[in-house]
Amino acid sequence: MRRMILTLTGAVLAAMIATGAEAHTFGATGAGFDQGFLHPFSGLDHMLAMVAVGLWAAQHGRPGIWALPVAFPAVMAVGGLLGWAGVAVPAVEPGIAASVLVLGLAVAFAVRPPVWIGIALVAVFALFHGHAHGTELPEAAGPLAYGLGFVMATALLHGVGIVARLGPRLAARGAGAAVAASGLALILA
Repeated sequence: MRRMILTLTGAVLAAMIATGAEAHTFGATGAGFDQGFLHPFSGLDHMLAMVAVGLWAAQHGRPGIWALPVAFPAVMAVGGLLGWAGVAVPAVEPGIAASVLVLGLAVAFAVRPPVWIGIALVAVFALFHGHAHGTELPEAAGPLAYGLGFVMATALLHGVGIVARLGPRLAARGAGAAVAASGLALILA
């Protein structure tokens, strides 16, 4: 019970201090796998969305528990390539903020659409997250190593969400509500 209260308190505090979408580092040079791996942890928006994907996937059960966390990094990598190549994708930052809100609401209300709809939804959001990472790929970085790093970190954050869902259902739904509140704060910022 104490762990659940601490988790919910942390989620609420995170929602209260949320600022504009910020999962992006500007001006880094010489980045490789380690910088790419650490990059997703530099922005609250990315961390919240990735953990929410894991929570939502676990709420889906099979096959969603593996399909959503596989689809997200795969499409995120495509988005990263598009960003790195300079291909424009409209509304990236609002899309990232919307991902936090929508995924949080999906967890909070334990929404369980058909798995293909869940995959399609996370794929759209993954494109935005990946594009932002690819666009801001540090100069002189090894794009493959850096990209592999942020994809691996994303998978780890999905795993955190899946494991967190093993706790009480009410705690997961409360965490979803806190993520959604944070997404709303991002949108209104």
